[in-house]
Amino acid sequence: MDYLIFRTINNLAGKSVCLDSLGIFLADRFCYVLLGILILFLLKNYKKYRSMVIKAFAAGIIAWFFIAELVKFLWVRPRPFVENQVNLLLPHEADGSFPSGHASFFFALSTVVYLYNKKVGILFFIASALISISRVFVGIHWPTDILAGAIAGIFVGWLVNKVARTIIKR
Repeated sequence: MDYLIFRTINNLAGKSVCLDSLGIFLADRFCYVLLGILILFLLKNYKKYRSMVIKAFAAGIIAWFFIAELVKFLWVRPRPFVENQVNLLLPHEADGSFPSGHASFFFALSTVVYLYNKKVGILFFIASALISISRVFVGIHWPTDILAGAIAGIFVGWLVNKVARTIIKR
């Protein structure tokens, strides 16, 4: 099933310069837009949003660099382009792909933002999904890499927010 979903999404690549450019932008550069929006929150009202931004970055870093990287170290799953003929639009190392570090980071970030502001959080979740799905489109992740990263990120985002609130209450 993972392979079929991957094929369905990745087979759209290489057919349109516009779609390929959009996919590459979403997979590789759109993340900077989200990070920039978090910085804008700080510029808008530092006192109000400082806690949210700190928790969001903490959750993202924990999700990617501790959870995702630990799982990748313990269980190396080859990226789609290593063992298959794919439409590879972005060069990438042939390292482990499960779970997606990008998905875990941005879904953790989105979860914290959502817990502060539902409307903006939904937009962050949509942006995180676009980033994640585009990484399948460009040929560097399996759909289950994305799903696992999203689940890990949402859990870490929720947990970081809960732990931080508990500490602040004390």
